[in-house]
Amino acid sequence: MSKTEPSLEVRRLDEYRWLIPRQGAMRVEGLVFADGRLMEQIRGDEAVRQVANVAMLPGIVGRSIGMPDIHWGYGFAIGGVAAFDPEQGGVVSPGGVGYDINCGVRLLRTDLSVDDVRSRLPLLMDELFRSIPAGVGRGYKKFVLGPGVIRKILTRGARWAVEEGFGRREDLDRIESGGVLDGADPDQVSERAIHRGRDQVGTVGSGNHFIEVGWVDEVYDVSAAHVLGLDPGTVTVFIHSGSRGLGYQVCDDYLDIMLRAARAHGIDLPDKQLACAPLHTAEAQRYLGAMRAAANFAFANRQMMGHRVRAVFEKVFGRSEADLGMDLVYDVSHNNAKFERHVVDGRERDLCVHRKGATRAFPPGHPDLGDRFRELGQPVLIPGDMGRYSYVLLGTQGAYDETFGSTCHGAGRRMSRHQAKRETRGRDLQREFREQGIEVRASSGATVAEEVPEAYKDVADVVGVVHQAGIGRKVARLRPLGVLKG
Repeated sequence: MSKTEPSLEVRRLDEYRWLIPRQGAMRVEGLVFADGRLMEQIRGDEAVRQVANVAMLPGIVGRSIGMPDIHWGYGFAIGGVAAFDPEQGGVVSPGGVGYDINCGVRLLRTDLSVDDVRSRLPLLMDELFRSIPAGVGRGYKKFVLGPGVIRKILTRGARWAVEEGFGRREDLDRIESGGVLDGADPDQVSERAIHRGRDQVGTVGSGNHFIEVGWVDEVYDVSAAHVLGLDPGTVTVFIHSGSRGLGYQVCDDYLDIMLRAARAHGIDLPDKQLACAPLHTAEAQRYLGAMRAAANFAFANRQMMGHRVRAVFEKVFGRSEADLGMDLVYDVSHNNAKFERHVVDGRERDLCVHRKGATRAFPPGHPDLGDRFRELGQPVLIPGDMGRYSYVLLGTQGAYDETFGSTCHGAGRRMSRHQAKRETRGRDLQREFREQGIEVRASSGATVAEEVPEAYKDVADVVGVVHQAGIGRKVARLRPLGVLKG
């Protein structure tokens, strides 16, 4: 917390919950999910203060929430959840969505075993690296789209990709929101943003974005894992990416607009990075139209990458992707704002739920889930770091009741990128990963240094809190074999 601000009162409620009581200008309480060890790390940056700041925004209902992977972000903490009631002057804030609009995670499974893949792993990773551009500003020069096509993508999302032959029709049933957000308005997306997206459909991006070939090494719920196609030993592929430069530009374009809107509507911001506008205003509606369009771009981006991953596996293993059993398990988002129905203070309401670095986790029986997941609950994909493990969970009623149907989205950083590079200076990181049996491909050595496992919290600790607190249910653990980094 800043030395210029009074310290926040934080009370421990139980083993996995910490309450930030209403204090100062807070309109609602804050709630952070963490055990004692994670809370020590969380208190080390501004994340708790940011949870309190969000609780000061107009129209917020329930509580301002922090997940166990929470860490400092722009405006909202990464790992933050908040819901706003338009009937009470609720707002939308680009800082509560993030720059990488609709960033998310996709998981493919195969019929291959670890032994099938191990001998061809270097070749497989080389082919993935050649076929799917990764890195800052990297585009796909053989797949440059004109403004007209981009506008179709902004409206149709993953449906556009499937209609163009990039994937299967059944993929859409295994993507959050069917792979498209209704209400997108490409007219609210700047020409600059559209230009930035022209060659980035089907590309990874930089930072913590990746493609990871792995395998199921532990199962906690045998029947659920079997339904999802995640039996022990199954080889899998994680894809983590978002809306690339297009989404970044949309966020950037609207921050100044929202800051002016906040002033015009008399909103006293605790932090200008929480720039926002009341949901009923023209500024808010313009942003929501642009945000949904960028979200659809992200859906199409991951769908295209899934298609290219399947093509690489076909090439390396000499079999069709159908014969390889390369089915989509699920594709889930973690940077968006959506209108959903939730019960607050005993009344069902239509709320604008912001999830920034937080994953939707709807329970069994929820009407927004397709037939395949109606009895299970929504799959939740929680990647860890490139050297340890990742998790598949299912949504729970506990999450729906307490967190607006939300849970964590990853491990969460515990070390800045600069610190990670400083502390790994002089180490042969590629050799270290190979000694663990992990093949790494990256656009630069700096990226590998920034993304070393010790730069992140142990995702097992994060997922343990989620599971024990009842805001997610563990199904399976996956370990990496090969990682492609931007």
